[in-house]
Amino acid sequence: MTAIDNEESTVAIMILAAGASTRMGTPKQLLFYQGRSLLQYITEMAIASVCQPVVVVLGANAEQIHPQIQQLPVRVVKNLDWACGMSASIKSGIEFLNNLPQQIEAVVITLCDQPFVSHQIINQLVDTYYLTKKPIIACEYGDTLGVPALFNQAFFLELATLKETSGAKKVINNNLNEVFSIPFPLGNIDIDTPKDYEQLLSSTRGFSSES
Repeated sequence: MTAIDNEESTVAIMILAAGASTRMGTPKQLLFYQGRSLLQYITEMAIASVCQPVVVVLGANAEQIHPQIQQLPVRVVKNLDWACGMSASIKSGIEFLNNLPQQIEAVVITLCDQPFVSHQIINQLVDTYYLTKKPIIACEYGDTLGVPALFNQAFFLELATLKETSGAKKVINNNLNEVFSIPFPLGNIDIDTPKDYEQLLSSTRGFSSES
């Protein structure tokens, strides 16, 4: 049972999917996973959560990737400065949220290449935010704190002014006294290289063949 109903939610979710996938050699947003592209899968997890609106930030290969999600109820933001790194994508997403007519209380930031992100873990971030009253709720994995993570609007300016290639983890580390963490061991798995993708398919083959 979630603490809020998504009809009343002012917690948005931002999916960062603007990278060029240079280590993969092909857009990882389009990798086939669980019967659909990886980006479509993560986007569907976000849609199934209590978060509204769902914002997807595209950049490199945007024209090729956009058709994967254009039929879904999401808001697409194009980050023209995607080559500047994750900070530019976060800035694009925050600027979009700040210009919405409704007040956005907080945002969950997640990546398109963490295949084990689920609507349950997203909802747990939101529930924990309301239960603990902490302004940052981060996932804990591999002896670190990272995304998916929820940030109260008090941190929107800091998120929007991250330098160079910095990601949301920098804001977490800069404000550890404001952070509550939830365990998400599988958050340590992301898909950067062909070997990562092969290992993912091997680990989920039996599971996905039944779904």
